[in-house]
Order: sequence, then C-alpha cells, then structure tokens
Amino acid sequence: MSIFEIAMLVCFGAAWPVSIYKSLKSRQVAGKSLFFLVIVLVGYGAGVLHKLLYHFDGVIYLYLLNALMVAFDIFLYLRNRLYHVRRSILEAGEKTKGG
Repeated sequence: MSIFEIAMLVCFGAAWPVSIYKSLKSRQVAGKSLFFLVIVLVGYGAGVLHKLLYHFDGVIYLYLLNALMVAFDIFLYLRNRLYHVRRSILEAGEKTKGG
C-alpha cells in the first residue's frame, strides 16, 4: 500500500463532493464536461482493475469510492442536461403560442 497513492486518491476524492453539491444545487451543466467525467471514471476503473488483478490492497476502496462519486456526478450532469433541454422546449412552445 503506497502512502502516495492514498494521498492522491484522497486529494482527488475531496473535490468530488464539492462538484456533486454544486450540480445538485445549481442544476447547471455549464463548466462541466461529460467527456472529462467519463475519462476520469475510466481511470478509476483501471485503478480498480489493477488492484483486483495485480496488487489487491485496501486502496481499492478509495478507487471505488471515487468512482462512485464520479458516476453520481455523471448522473447529475445527464439529469441537469435533460432539465435544460425540457425547459428550452417548453419556452420555445410558449413563444410560439404567444407570437
């Protein structure tokens, strides 16, 4: 178990609750990149696979926790994007009726 790997995962992991909180409260997708989130999730998945296949230790739980937070942030991104698409459609419909 590497203290540096643990430190890296704890530091990265500290950022996800903030991102999730902002996604929940603002319902905004501006400033977020689905592509980036998916890349990060794939990276955590690779870390989990490495731990499972080559060097199993307790750090796998940090990888899994971080991956779970990123997956939840992806879910929120998609939910918020759908919210804005629906809102745009409704606003377009109201402009058509009123005009």
